[in-house]
Amino acid sequence: MNAVLQTENLTMRFRRVAAVDGLNLEVPPGAIFALTGANGAGKTTTIQCAMNILRPTAGRCRVLGTESTRLGPRELASIGYVSENRQLPGGMTVGRFLAFCRPMYPSWDDTEAQALVRQYDLPVDRPLSGLSRGMRVKAMLAAALAHRPRLIVLDEPFGGLDVLVREQLIESILERTPDAAVLLASHDLAEIESFATHVAYLNQGRLLFSEETSALTARFQEVEVTLDEPRSMPLDLPKTWLRPQGSGKLIRFVDSSWHVEASPDLIRGRFPAAQDVTHQGMSLRSILLAMASTAPTEQISR
Repeated sequence: MNAVLQTENLTMRFRRVAAVDGLNLEVPPGAIFALTGANGAGKTTTIQCAMNILRPTAGRCRVLGTESTRLGPRELASIGYVSENRQLPGGMTVGRFLAFCRPMYPSWDDTEAQALVRQYDLPVDRPLSGLSRGMRVKAMLAAALAHRPRLIVLDEPFGGLDVLVREQLIESILERTPDAAVLLASHDLAEIESFATHVAYLNQGRLLFSEETSALTARFQEVEVTLDEPRSMPLDLPKTWLRPQGSGKLIRFVDSSWHVEASPDLIRGRFPAAQDVTHQGMSLRSILLAMASTAPTEQISR
């Protein structure tokens, strides 16, 4: 099936700085796609190019089958977009804001909008400028979800929110958009680890990996090798073995290309004096920390 969002060598430069550098990315239909990386990695710039807020220096991006530079009201009516940097009309009440958004979306569902107002406990008579950050995010989400979009784009929307509020908002998105694709940009792994179906990692504007979360967590394993006696670390370890450490009889590393049949034999071949070899899966946070130990723009092998 065609990708909901696709970039081809997408590049965005600000003078001599490449905020996004040759990015090739695909968000499949129905995916909950997490775009991760440290602050300044290029996540927001990528989204702004996709939403036609910025015009790329080079490359291209297609959103729902349309070139991002040609997105207009008809295409945007199928997208729900929430950003922490989005400016809201502070003088409007919540109710007036939702009424203002309604004509922009032919598929707007008043019943759905009212249900979101109740679920989020939004004070419809209060001005947006008088709301907490959490309430403003809820108002943006209500406007983004009431028209049942095909693509939901969330740019760092939940930063600084209470954990319970964040979980409530995430759950409401997943419940109300079972057939939509979600692109979520975040550096907070707690937001994405439990529900993202796909993960991509940016570092200094370059893509280090993009794959299904289940495949990623399967191929990263923490390995511990117990030797018969203290030995020095071999110099010719595979490049897929990250963060090798030796302490006495113990050798530890992260295998970024674990294969249930081949990897144990490979390890014992490199450590013939091994008395025991153990491995265990890793959290997404641990995987990304291991990635940070590699070269800044080196793509992680599979």
